[in-house]
Amino acid sequence: MTRFRLTIEYDGRPFMGWQRQPHGPSVQAAIEDAGKAITGENIILHAAGRTDAGVHAEGMSAHLDVAKAMTAFRLMEGINAKLRPYPVAILDCIPVADDWHARFSCIGRRYLYRIVNRRAPLALDRGRAWRVPHTLDSDAMHEAAQVLVGHHDFTTFRSIHCQSASAVKTLDVLDVRRFGEEIEIAASARSFLHHQVRSMVGCLMMVGRGQWSAADLKAALDAKDRTALGFNAPPDGLYFVEARYPA
Repeated sequence: MTRFRLTIEYDGRPFMGWQRQPHGPSVQAAIEDAGKAITGENIILHAAGRTDAGVHAEGMSAHLDVAKAMTAFRLMEGINAKLRPYPVAILDCIPVADDWHARFSCIGRRYLYRIVNRRAPLALDRGRAWRVPHTLDSDAMHEAAQVLVGHHDFTTFRSIHCQSASAVKTLDVLDVRRFGEEIEIAASARSFLHHQVRSMVGCLMMVGRGQWSAADLKAALDAKDRTALGFNAPPDGLYFVEARYPA
């Protein structure tokens, strides 16, 4: 039995999310089914994160075990061939130790949220970014974002369906940068709550519009109450960028 680590890129639009679902397509099911077609084995895929419907990934990390003798290159090429026409690609495949785990060995996760700040509708980026037509002050957004950095109870920014045992998390990075009409919000932490990034982005958008101040954002955080949330951003602009592991 060989354990392989996969690095995966996908467009989340056709899927109900990462996790296998009984009522619709998922990224996990697409890869597991492709793996079974190649190996003849029932494949179980474990990932560093579980993205929601419509959320994308540039570098999701996952692992699977294969009993059949097979090189990493052959496995990667075979899975990619069987994944067509799904917008999913295995970017890298390497053998790892039997005790390496995509989820439990992970020490950090990084997300990116893309806002396109313009009045014109999106053509090329439709479904892959959030269009906000109102002019946003990205500097004010970045300054306010620092209120959320650190060790906090993020109940306000947590979905009511979140299954995490605790809402207390440490947010390492929350940076807002503008590149022309595009605003990128980068978030890094050991782990995130369900809808945490989208909830933070939605409230930062309100700061950018002048509807909220940094003090309002702090008050929402301190409330520890989901009903204090200003806005939950759509999934379109969210990307799982990277999972980090010990060297």
